Amino acid sequence: MSYHVLYISSSSKPEEFSTSKQVGRYMLNQLLQQHPDAIIEELDLYTANIPMFNYKLFSSRATLPPPEEYEKLSDEEKQQITRINELCDQFLRADRYIITAPMWSLFFPAILKQYLDCIIIQGKLIDVSTNHVKGLLDDKARKMVYIQSSGGTYPLIISWKLNQGAKYLEEIFGFLGVISFKKVLVEGVDSTDISKDEVMQYAKEDVDHLLRRF
Repeated sequence: MSYHVLYISSSSKPEEFSTSKQVGRYMLNQLLQQHPDAIIEELDLYTANIPMFNYKLFSSRATLPPPEEYEKLSDEEKQQITRINELCDQFLRADRYIITAPMWSLFFPAILKQYLDCIIIQGKLIDVSTNHVKGLLDDKARKMVYIQSSGGTYPLIISWKLNQGAKYLEEIFGFLGVISFKKVLVEGVDSTDISKDEVMQYAKEDVDHLLRRF
């Protein structure tokens, strides 16, 4: 089976300083060893020109303007809509997704939410009508892994309350039709109780385990 993988990174740091990106790179490399014919597309959200939505880019809920409204937009706004369509089509081409992010304020960086607002669009990832809202990602078996780094460690009993970013992504992509969502929590990066090398080793073991069913 040939995989089409979209690797989405949302850390502002370069890879040599980003734990989440380093674990993501490890997962990509291991996946390519197991599936050398896999297609890999990489999207660094901090360098990828992710449009910031405003009301002019919508005609209604999650819906881009029809042709007659599109022609009234400025050249810059038209370029933004072109870019939004490119991002949607890129996401739809893939069937495997790896998203990496640091934990910021119990969530993920705002650029990742900005990206989600760009791709969850009527007729692309979602079908919105007066009577229903339905995800459109159930056309093929899509799977996702979310790799999140954090400076501290969180007891399992309260982890579900604190990892709001992972919870949000699991719920939104589950609704949209992604059949499998798994997470790798790279915790304790700034801890004095455990070395970063140990943190990375635990994360890599989690990745190796997930790849068996990815």
